[in-house]
Amino acid sequence: MTNSVACDHCHLEFDEKVMIKDEVDGEIKYFCCKGCQGIYHLLRSEGLDDFYEKVGSNKLEPPKNPDDDLHKFDLEGFKNKYITEKNGLYEINLIIEGIHCSACVWLNEKVLHQTEGIVEASINYTNNKAKIVWDPDTIKLSQIIEKIRSIGYNGYPYDPKLQEERANKARRDYYSRLLVAIFATMNIMWIAIAQYTGYFTGMRSDMKNVLNIAEFILATPTLFYTGWVYFRGAYFALKNRFINMDVLVITGATLAYIYSIYAMVTHTGEVYFDSVTMIITFVFVGKYLEVLSKKRAVDAMDSIMGSIPTELTVVKDGEKSIISIEEVEVGDIIEIKPGEKVVVDGVIVSGEGNFDLSSLTGESEPVYKKEGDEILSGSICLDSAIRYRATKDFKHSMLSSIVSLLEESISKKPSIEKLADKISGYFSLAILSIALLAFIGWYIHGVGFERALIIAISVIVIACPCALGLATPMAALIGINTASSKGILFKEAEFLETMAKSDTLLLDKTGTITEGKPKVVKAEFLKDFDKNILYSLVKSSNHPISEAIAKYLQELNDKSKEYILKDRKNIEARGIEARYEDSLIFGGNLELVKERGVKFDKDFDGSVFVFVIDSEAVAYFELKDALKKDAKEAISEIKKRGIKPVMLTGDNEKVAKEIAKEVGIEEVYHSLFPKDKADIVDRFHTQKKIVIMVGDGINDALALSRADIAISMGSGADVSVEVSDVVLLNDDMKSLLDAIKISKKAYSTIKENFALSIVYNSITIPLAVMGYVMPLVAALSMSLSSLIVVGNSFRIRKLK
Repeated sequence: MTNSVACDHCHLEFDEKVMIKDEVDGEIKYFCCKGCQGIYHLLRSEGLDDFYEKVGSNKLEPPKNPDDDLHKFDLEGFKNKYITEKNGLYEINLIIEGIHCSACVWLNEKVLHQTEGIVEASINYTNNKAKIVWDPDTIKLSQIIEKIRSIGYNGYPYDPKLQEERANKARRDYYSRLLVAIFATMNIMWIAIAQYTGYFTGMRSDMKNVLNIAEFILATPTLFYTGWVYFRGAYFALKNRFINMDVLVITGATLAYIYSIYAMVTHTGEVYFDSVTMIITFVFVGKYLEVLSKKRAVDAMDSIMGSIPTELTVVKDGEKSIISIEEVEVGDIIEIKPGEKVVVDGVIVSGEGNFDLSSLTGESEPVYKKEGDEILSGSICLDSAIRYRATKDFKHSMLSSIVSLLEESISKKPSIEKLADKISGYFSLAILSIALLAFIGWYIHGVGFERALIIAISVIVIACPCALGLATPMAALIGINTASSKGILFKEAEFLETMAKSDTLLLDKTGTITEGKPKVVKAEFLKDFDKNILYSLVKSSNHPISEAIAKYLQELNDKSKEYILKDRKNIEARGIEARYEDSLIFGGNLELVKERGVKFDKDFDGSVFVFVIDSEAVAYFELKDALKKDAKEAISEIKKRGIKPVMLTGDNEKVAKEIAKEVGIEEVYHSLFPKDKADIVDRFHTQKKIVIMVGDGINDALALSRADIAISMGSGADVSVEVSDVVLLNDDMKSLLDAIKISKKAYSTIKENFALSIVYNSITIPLAVMGYVMPLVAALSMSLSSLIVVGNSFRIRKLK
């Protein structure tokens, strides 16, 4: 007779004779292979013994011998396809194979966090997707994969196309399970009608037994095939000491099923196979519709990526060649024809035409683009052949950024959803306790075991916390989707909640309230000088005022040329300076002129740019910036929603107050440096205000980073977009108003869903405890409560 022992790592049992014995702290440990032995000692040396307590007696897969494929993770082609570089660090999304429970997630994250060179490691338990950030100078990706394999798991790169295939497979699986449940339910209903008719009019016992067996045959595949989803969910929940909806569904259905088998075999009492089938079917229909709803809610993201061509035409030395989108480099000349989609961002160098930007901005009106204009990936060329120079590679272009932001936002939970998840756990435990007390109470009351059990089952089934669990994620998901269809990108779902609670809106003036493209309305040349010197100075800056003056000088003389300037530098919030030959030249606002001691006595109501050569003012330009379309109406609507608008600007007092008065803003801060804007954000925080900051320039980045919600315009500086929480692709004030409307509507919908769930449970649970609800009615009403929450969430889409 053989003596079987369990491996101290994977818990699989083998004959003691073939096991590897190892003495650890005076205690004999058994291992089925060198891999398990190695992992056990690795976890002990890393101080991760808690893993074995968390995983309990559950069996693990023994480690597989790693294939000789680690080198592929360090290849240049692999890096270009899957790895993103940011601030000298590498980032990749992996699917971790072998994860079965939260203990597995805990172990992987712990081991990765303790590995030198890994900066961030977070794993999403729902889809096993891991985001890993590391320092390539300290550790290679192949070493990270080797570390994951060393503890019994495996990692492979996340590919959206493969994930879509898996999602379709899951939907097909749900559909086949649903068909089985519906077939069984439709047939069992006819049998149930015969059963209930016979109950009142009389039925022979042999006929009743035949019908009971028929119901048993139909109920069994429904419970164990269709209901497998709930068995699996309940298993993992109980394994991790958590009670969820799956535990309640399976407890109710299984109790009814076991009692019905007892009643069928002993010929005592009534069977409830019809209730078992209907409980599983009604709940599963709700689950299936939930899956479809989530799929529809994220279809916008799929549609953006679905039509992206995998190749494009590049022109080099007059010759055209077709290359993959991943191979495009900054500076390449790309050719697109009518009907083709722009894949990487760039600037037109030849041709002109109309572009459809609806997939980016939500606006159906074509936009005319000409030589020198920027075109963004995701737009479609409508009517002409155009060549443009790539300014970004595919990974960093607008289209890839949009999809990345949407994926990030959907995967992160708002704090109210985290609270809902926590409440659901306690709620489920409370319901099981109430059901047990109801059973004991009715049984003592003398109604009999069968009646007491059915009442307990009804309590369990009717109170499933589906509606409570769906209250937040559905509203957040649809809110993000609705916003993205309007050209508004929320980087995380929790920003919907924060924006909805905000009470203060700080607005940068230039590029946010105004167009950010001032025009010269008056120019005066005080001395005779070479205007190409001024042209060279303003062309060296991308500030809107400099660009406006350069455009004005070009219109005066289309043969303007640039000189070579030395020691060119920006003067923060005031102007620019440089040296031309032996002369010191600078240009800027009145503050800079006065600071430098230059004699200039003129006074102005608007923005002014004064040009100085060797401490003598030789020219000045008055400029005016037009308000953005709908700015005044948007500010008015925002104020009606209880949010106080405040304007921040580096411009002078007169210009700032004039613009503020025009749009209806009472509180204005002018002549600000970037740090001043950030200090104002902090000042509002000390007043316990929840602050939204909107900006579009490098000078706004510091203030944006300090705000509760940072909003940047899509056309803004890369750094301001990087630190922002929300990006407005349309660059208009209407998008800002829409973002606030959607966030408030989503948050109010979440609260409505909570209220609906609370009211539903407050009414139905007492009715079930009092014995007024049958199990099949309980299942139907529970599914309806979930569908009402889903339907209520979809109302966000109808927001005007």
